[in-house]
Amino acid sequence: MPITVETIIQATIEEVWDAYTTPDDIMHWNAASDDWHTTEARVDLREGGEFSSRMEAKDGSVGFDFEGTYTRIVPHRLIAFAFGDRNATVEFSETAEGVLVKVSFDPDSTYTEQQQRDGWQAILDNFRRYVEASE
Repeated sequence: MPITVETIIQATIEEVWDAYTTPDDIMHWNAASDDWHTTEARVDLREGGEFSSRMEAKDGSVGFDFEGTYTRIVPHRLIAFAFGDRNATVEFSETAEGVLVKVSFDPDSTYTEQQQRDGWQAILDNFRRYVEASE
């Protein structure tokens, strides 16, 4: 059963979409905590296109590539992707409160469901703060 995290962002759907899909923006918000950062991001935003984000501890002690393939793109509405043997979707919808961004992903067996939820939520919260500060 997928894990879902979400946030509401005070910005236009275009601003939210662009910040989620532009490599330079991704490098600013894609981290679960202040001691991590994304040093490189690539996006080929089309069905069958690949993406990659290099995530590293700021002290240089460890890092990994988060990469996958886009399986469905509906501009300003949906991004679906596969990463390894797992899948995820990112849904964007306009509400009276702002843009709702909902991320659902297949869990892995390495970490607890709560650890995974907390990590993905922290990244999404960073994304919200970045977009709202960029306006």
